[in-house]
Amino acid sequence: MNEGNRTQLSRLLIVDDEPSIRYSLSCILTEIGYNVRSAEDGISALLEIGSDVPEILLSDLHMPGMSGFELLSEVRQRFPEIQTIAMSGAFLGDEVPSGVAADGFYQKGSSTGSLLRIMSSLPRRERNHRDQPDQTSQTVLQDSSRESKRASIPQFAN
Repeated sequence: MNEGNRTQLSRLLIVDDEPSIRYSLSCILTEIGYNVRSAEDGISALLEIGSDVPEILLSDLHMPGMSGFELLSEVRQRFPEIQTIAMSGAFLGDEVPSGVAADGFYQKGSSTGSLLRIMSSLPRRERNHRDQPDQTSQTVLQDSSRESKRASIPQFAN
């Protein structure tokens, strides 16, 4: 793709505990014009969101610490304007697994074209505070500098 003709697509945050997944998806999506950041777990993702709210969040479901299930639920409550895609190799198909707070589902190992189709079909949401994190994000940011990052994150029953 010619650099001069590239248009900037959505801001995207990729969350996965596997560095190779984060790296490969980041490279591919950056190459086609997305503004990509990444995080290795749910807590790190909330900190990233606190500094710059993405338009799309692509999160693995099974991660140590704060899982993708917890992260997506938290994001849905705090940042309803973020379009969310869950990803996992543990579920088959393209339907969002039951109980997952996401707008789309990407099966790991599927084609990049499949992911792009999912991203293009996401519902558009009104962005109230495009670049301003909400107060709860500030709490997460402040708490992260203390001994326990997880102290301000509510636990969710499954």
